[in-house]
Amino acid sequence: MKLGGTALAGWSLSCGSAAADMLADTTAAISPDNMILFGALGGMCAFAVTASVALVRHRKQSGLLTDALEKEKSDLKFRVDRLEAMLNTDEQRVIVWTGNGAMPQIWGILPEKSGVPRPPAQLLAFGSWLTAKCAGDLERHLDMLFRTGEAFTTTLKTRTGTYVEALGRTTGGAVVLRLRDLTGERQMQAELAARNAKISGELHMLHALLDAMPAPAWQRDAEGNLIWANQAYAEAVDMTDADLAIKEGATFLDAAARTAMAVQRNEDGCFNARIPIVASGERRVFEVTDVNANVGGAGIAVDISELEQAQKELGRAEDFHGRTLDQLAAAVAIYSADRKLQFYNAAFRQLWDLDPAFLESRPEDSAVLDALRAARKIPEQADYRVWRNKMMESYQSLEARESWWHLPDGRTLRVIANPHPQGGVTYIYENVTEQLDLESRYNALTRVQGETLDNLSEAVAVFGSDGRLRLWNPAFGRIWGLEEDQLSELPHVKEVVSACTLNETERDAWEQLAGNVTGLLDNRTQKVSRLERHNGDVVDYATVPLPDGGTLVTFVDVTDSVNVERALLEKNEALEQADQIKNAFIQHVSYELRSPLTNIIGFAQLLADPKFGELSDKQSEYADYIQSSSSALLAIINDILDLATLDAGIMELDLGEVDVAPTVAAAVEGLKDRIAEARINLRTHVPGDVGMMVADEKRLRQVLFNLISNAVRYSEPDGVVDVSCSREDDKVTFVVQDHGYGIPAEILTQVFNRFVGHDTGSRRQGAGLGLAIVKSFVELHGGTVDIQSAEGKGTTVTCVFPARPELADQAAAE
Repeated sequence: MKLGGTALAGWSLSCGSAAADMLADTTAAISPDNMILFGALGGMCAFAVTASVALVRHRKQSGLLTDALEKEKSDLKFRVDRLEAMLNTDEQRVIVWTGNGAMPQIWGILPEKSGVPRPPAQLLAFGSWLTAKCAGDLERHLDMLFRTGEAFTTTLKTRTGTYVEALGRTTGGAVVLRLRDLTGERQMQAELAARNAKISGELHMLHALLDAMPAPAWQRDAEGNLIWANQAYAEAVDMTDADLAIKEGATFLDAAARTAMAVQRNEDGCFNARIPIVASGERRVFEVTDVNANVGGAGIAVDISELEQAQKELGRAEDFHGRTLDQLAAAVAIYSADRKLQFYNAAFRQLWDLDPAFLESRPEDSAVLDALRAARKIPEQADYRVWRNKMMESYQSLEARESWWHLPDGRTLRVIANPHPQGGVTYIYENVTEQLDLESRYNALTRVQGETLDNLSEAVAVFGSDGRLRLWNPAFGRIWGLEEDQLSELPHVKEVVSACTLNETERDAWEQLAGNVTGLLDNRTQKVSRLERHNGDVVDYATVPLPDGGTLVTFVDVTDSVNVERALLEKNEALEQADQIKNAFIQHVSYELRSPLTNIIGFAQLLADPKFGELSDKQSEYADYIQSSSSALLAIINDILDLATLDAGIMELDLGEVDVAPTVAAAVEGLKDRIAEARINLRTHVPGDVGMMVADEKRLRQVLFNLISNAVRYSEPDGVVDVSCSREDDKVTFVVQDHGYGIPAEILTQVFNRFVGHDTGSRRQGAGLGLAIVKSFVELHGGTVDIQSAEGKGTTVTCVFPARPELADQAAAE
């Protein structure tokens, strides 16, 4: 530094002398450029002088500062040495972390009895000389000290059982941990603090456990005041929380319970009893345990209401089971592990007829067997002792044992000895005498049914739930051509289908049968159908689902009856065809006759008209005959056409309001000439208030016309015909009654058929269409016709019409 300053000063002096020389040399010849150069050189010389002066001054100040620092360093080193000596002499250990990643510095010593190791590496492994909990606490405190600078002071327990005080601080960016040994009173104080913390922790854990329990728990001080309670206690005394219960001093036990507690405590101050207490508004039973000492007391109450209820339910269940066993027909006896009779039902007492006093004395199993042997009620045995010992082996058995007793009185018992897991045996004596008899009768019945099936002409087969053939009769194999050896293998229904189907029709039928046999139970239904086989035979078959999941299949050969049925159907079709031909012929003839008949009637009327010329009496008579015969023939043709229209179903009524009385009068007026010619006295009985009805007036007059015509035709001369009409309940009734020859009983049932009539006296029967027309038109109106007749007394025809047919139709539909 000094060398540099000297060189700089020399350089400055040389520059100055050079400049002076240059100035001297150029004085004589000064120009502007020279002036600029001289100015620059002068500035440089001035800067060099100033820098030299500043440098000299700086060197002086640096020297003074260096001397001051050297002195301060000596003082600090002396103080550090003195502090280290002080740290090493005091009974403590100081650990300092500077935070630069270097190993911490450690000072001080502690005696070996403190439990703190001296080697630094072992000292820094806190878990090697501190308890696990204290090592974890120290690590946690140091972590907080490093991260947040939070100071701490704590007491640590070493593995040797001594206590060390740990203080953590931060200073000057460093972390300092000081460990000090606790001796004397401080050691005792630390030990007491640790013991207090342990006791407090255990008490807190005990309180937490009790607080989690649903049973009320409490704690009292020496004066008997409540100082702690759990949440269940608060709920039992109807308080929101335990603190409020403690503050209010709410008592869980009532006065009677507290009195009983004070009286019934044992010498150790302990009380235990079951007490009914009202808790949470309900009366319940608690198992109360309370302990009292000179420092106070504590108690707990366990709710055993459900246990009490369960015990009562168990008692009731045992009584119920006893009553249930008494209702059993099978005798039951229960022996305990000591082989004594514990329970027996009424059937047991009735079966063996033993003395009730003997049974109530709880005799041993062997004693009961001895009593039964003495009364000759058990099977006779060649070696009774061996047999009895064998029966006693049930007490050591793990499985139920079954035996059969054939009693001297002819009864047979099935005896089941069922050992208990906890010891003892339950005997069940089942009287199977009737069962064996039923089995024998069942076997006989099965043989009878088998013989019956074998001799049936109807083929029967039963398929099981697995689809295999289970039962069949010879007719089944005969109808389907199956050999007995083939059937005895119990083939599956699919195999039977393959063996029995020779054409597509048979295959479809058998596939349906197989579907009913193998289908699910819910989808199986009874099916009846008919099958035409390849050889022309006709078989009716039916499938019936059985309760056990099987299927009954029956086959009946109905070839003969089907042939007869087909013949009858063909005959019926021929008759229907003939009837159709007849109707067609009648319609054709009727229409063909009607046109020329109209001409005949017209020309007859012209001939009889005087305007076209006078006729003789004979000619007039003939013209009248032509007109009357033509009119009668026209009426028959009209009736035939009406019936043909009805048969075709195209007849339609022209319904309208009809005045009943004038309609009856019009019908009578149309027959006035015929009535006069036959000398018949016609009487009408039509009330004036019969009123109106809805009907086809033309067809109604036609009905009345035909009825009155029949009555006149079958009445004697000077006879009487009555025509009456009445209304009742929306119905209008017409009655035509004659007192003539009557209708024979054998013809009465056929009078409404077409072309049915009979000759009476000198009068010839009509065409036999009148009553058929009447019945058809009345029923077309929705009415009914009834006829009553007695031979020689006359005939009465009653026709009932609905007053309004549309109302009648609605009522019938409803």
